[in-house]
Amino acid sequence: MFKGLTNVAAARVWHGTMPVQYLYTAGVAGERFFQTLRRKGVFAVTTCAECQVTYLPPRLYCERCFADLSEAWAEVAPSGRVHTYTVVHEDQDGRPLDPPQVVAFVRIDGTSGGLIGRLLHLRPQDVQVEMPVDAVLAPPRRRRGSMDDIAGFAPRRVLPRRPTP
Repeated sequence: MFKGLTNVAAARVWHGTMPVQYLYTAGVAGERFFQTLRRKGVFAVTTCAECQVTYLPPRLYCERCFADLSEAWAEVAPSGRVHTYTVVHEDQDGRPLDPPQVVAFVRIDGTSGGLIGRLLHLRPQDVQVEMPVDAVLAPPRRRRGSMDDIAGFAPRRVLPRRPTP
C-alpha cells in the first residue's frame, strides 16, 4: 500500500539555509575539450575507429561498443551547420527580448555531434536549417576554458571565387 504524502497541506517546510559545498568538474574528456578550445581555438574530439563515430562533446569510451577512446583524440574547426533552432522572445525572468534571440543546435563539421548556442548577426527570418555557421570565440587572452569562450555562431563568410585564368 502507498504510504507517501497524499495531502499537500501536510507537507513540512524547512525555512533557512543549508550550507552546501560542491565542485563540478567536466571530467577528463571535457577538461581536454575546454583546454584545447582555450589554447588553440578549435574543438577536441574523440573518434571510435570501429563504429566510425566522432564524438563532440568528446568521450573516453564509445557509447556504442565501449571501446577505449583515451588515445583517439583529434581536433576539428569550430564550424558546422544549423540543424534546428528556436526563436526566444523572453529572457529567463519573463522580460521581452528586443530583438528576439535565435538559439540553435549546430552540428559540427567532421563530427557526429554538435553544440547549442546563440546565432549572432542574424534576424530570425534569415535563419535556415543547414545554414553554414562558424563559432565566434572570445579573443585568446580572454578565454578561460569554459562554454563562455564560445559567444555563439555566426553565418559563415564565403570568400568570393577567383576568376579562372
